Amino acid sequence: MTTPPAEVLDGQHAAELRKAARALLKQPLLLSHGKHADEFRLVRRHASELREWFDRNTGWPLHVDAETARLRKIPGVLHDSTHPAREATRTATPFTRRRYVLLCLALAALERGESQIALGRLADQVVLDATDPGLVASGIHFTLDRRDERLDLAAVVRLLLGLGVLRRVAGDEDAYVNGAGDVLYDVERRVLAGLLATRRGPSTVQAEATADRLAQLVTETALDSEELRFREMRHALTRRLLDDPVLYYDELSDAELSYLTRQRGFLTARVAELTGLVPEIRAEGIAMVDPEDDLTDVRMPEQGTHGHITLLLAEYLAGAGRSVTTHQLTQRVRELALVHGTFWSKAAREPGMEAELVEQAVARLAALGLVSRTADGAEPRPALARYAVGEPVVLEPGTPGSARMPAQRKAGQA
Repeated sequence: MTTPPAEVLDGQHAAELRKAARALLKQPLLLSHGKHADEFRLVRRHASELREWFDRNTGWPLHVDAETARLRKIPGVLHDSTHPAREATRTATPFTRRRYVLLCLALAALERGESQIALGRLADQVVLDATDPGLVASGIHFTLDRRDERLDLAAVVRLLLGLGVLRRVAGDEDAYVNGAGDVLYDVERRVLAGLLATRRGPSTVQAEATADRLAQLVTETALDSEELRFREMRHALTRRLLDDPVLYYDELSDAELSYLTRQRGFLTARVAELTGLVPEIRAEGIAMVDPEDDLTDVRMPEQGTHGHITLLLAEYLAGAGRSVTTHQLTQRVRELALVHGTFWSKAAREPGMEAELVEQAVARLAALGLVSRTADGAEPRPALARYAVGEPVVLEPGTPGSARMPAQRKAGQA
């Protein structure tokens, strides 16, 4: 039987819309040129529907023009620090507090500057702005005289290059770091103007505490009616279903849990319809599983030494079923090295590396909502139970039947 043409067209439309939505969730800032140009064109084609969906269900504004598409995402949990910006190199080193401050200072300098700027000139402006009494009082100092400080600035600039805020004209950052040259950039002012995802100007925020300042930055309007309060809860819950690997009921307020209990089917169906994520609903919470396994910036299971160690420690923690100290985890890594060390990198087998391996594994598990950090270790969360089902099996590359268990998912936060 032949499928009616109208159904074929509807199917193609739905597939394109889903692909465009997933592209925005993975990369909330898309440019008309570069490696995401195809995704940009797809988003622009479906901009109207996407804008309406995200505005109604998440409160995230979507701006699309001839050169950029920007989904101004606000996370459902403002205090989650498990997914920092990362260095645009193979090491993917997470940004430190100093690098975040440098990033803000660099963006402020670029906003005031010309359409072209040299890295040395940008550095001078950052050092000057860093003399602000508020920064000095907080203990933040930048002179950029030392190589490690120049490395921090180079990491910030490379992040901006990746986002499309800067375009390199001549030179390279390594020469600047080594004191052997400078770099010239074009400033893409349209991209720069769209970076900020707040609902109000930071200078208008009066609160002192960090948590209060973050809340004020994203507050949209006074919630003086029941309809507005329900809308806020719908936005917050849908953001978490889209962004977080697991939504635990015990993390919700009584009002949020009551709303989710009544609207769970509707909310998960809306997310599944747009993105293709599949709801896995358990007594403790909801995980939106991604069958395509690409809507994430942190994977579990993952290949490589650190992925293997993380999987082995996940099994250990799941079996323990209680809080485990860092000392116990370190001792477990020593024991695992005797059995599985031949599969690990040479660096991971070096004596004294256990603490770093444990820290990386616990950071990954915490980022995926599988454990909670405690004062002296980690505590399993309910979703970790899936890793207690059986012993991890190491398969040689290309082994038939190497399909992985459903992956934990965490969408991008850019």
